[in-house]
Amino acid sequence: MIGFMDKPTATTVFESLSSGVRLDIFRLLVKTGPVGLVAGEIGSALEVPPTNLSFHLKALSHAQLVSVTQEGRYQRYRANLALMQELIAYLTAECCSGHPEQCAELHAPLACP
Repeated sequence: MIGFMDKPTATTVFESLSSGVRLDIFRLLVKTGPVGLVAGEIGSALEVPPTNLSFHLKALSHAQLVSVTQEGRYQRYRANLALMQELIAYLTAECCSGHPEQCAELHAPLACP
């Protein structure tokens, strides 16, 4: 999915994030950056039981929102930030009818809460 975002891909990403639990997982993984978290850490942080967590992580992996790396008997998950940036670019590609200079909000630095 990396490289060019299209409507079916964007729809898949939004469908995957439409679950509150999956949205929480993705936001937690964004917070940890490239370090990511192993499944047990995600479950503990969000108080999600292992079987439920496995279901949600599989959905996020299928949508390519997270990557998973085997580390011994653990699996480490990381947010696919490049995919999220592509989604944002897809959503804003035609901002201001081809006059991006009019879209000042898109070029302003994001403020962290």
